[in-house]
Amino acid sequence: MKKKVILITTGGTIASKENSKGLLSSGALSGKELADLCQLPKDIEIKIVDVFQLPSMHIDNDNMLLIRQAILNELEDESVNGVVVTHGTDSLEETAYFLDLTIDHKLPIVVTGSQRSPAEVGTDVFSNLRNSFYVAIEETLHHVGTVVVFNERIYTAKYVKKVHASNLQGFDSFGHGYLGIIDNDVVSIYQKPINRETFKLKSPLPRVDIIKCYAGADGYLIDMLVLQGTSGIILEGVGRGQVSPQMVTAIDGAIEAGIKVVVTTSAEEGKVHPSYSYKGSADDLLQRGVILGEDYDSKKARLRLIVQLASGVYEKK
Repeated sequence: MKKKVILITTGGTIASKENSKGLLSSGALSGKELADLCQLPKDIEIKIVDVFQLPSMHIDNDNMLLIRQAILNELEDESVNGVVVTHGTDSLEETAYFLDLTIDHKLPIVVTGSQRSPAEVGTDVFSNLRNSFYVAIEETLHHVGTVVVFNERIYTAKYVKKVHASNLQGFDSFGHGYLGIIDNDVVSIYQKPINRETFKLKSPLPRVDIIKCYAGADGYLIDMLVLQGTSGIILEGVGRGQVSPQMVTAIDGAIEAGIKVVVTTSAEEGKVHPSYSYKGSADDLLQRGVILGEDYDSKKARLRLIVQLASGVYEKK
């Protein structure tokens, strides 16, 4: 009996065509047009659902919700064995993690894209898409959540990130490795996450912003975000989670205004931890009410806080 996989398309380079200027029009191909170009598996039944056709940096919270709802709609069909989502690479890691946080289902949800368009020499469109279908029906990945398939590797959504602007090896998970590989249509899984978390959305997704910290940074941007009514601020600190002392007064003001503030680290590996005792250190921020962002990068921490706020884990004052 054939396995059934839902192909959710959202645009991106994987569905792009060259325009009259010789530049790529992202998301120019429909799901059917993309599928017709690929040598898709004959042993898998594929249903195509076009959600939208957008460059990935045009995708916002509302678009992520649309993708999520399209997936949930299709998962109501008990004959479905898995879901594949095609997506532009620039924000692929963000959408993948949002889906991982907000969809609690045993079946694999696979997000993939490409660094090169379908017509380019050496394109990775066809291999990434074909491999994704085989990962989507892999029963070993049940209860793992959302994964990213790229360049024959399978990554967990929590830690994957885009690491190269153009190279075919565009994604990696520093310090965590990949879950497995796909070789000649055969999926091999070497490790799986022990724990994963999901949240039930109860209210609209709030605004959460990111501020990158650097030597001598002050609280100007924090003050501006408070005035703009943000619900949360992610501080991308350095090392163990330090920020400049000039930011602290504004951080206090944000917390007093009921805004959730999280500090992460710009380091590729390692966790935020209260190791030092001085103004602007992780310990100092913790005492002031800042949430320590563990080993999340700033973009993943932002999505996690958005989902937590929308699920009622944190209530704004």
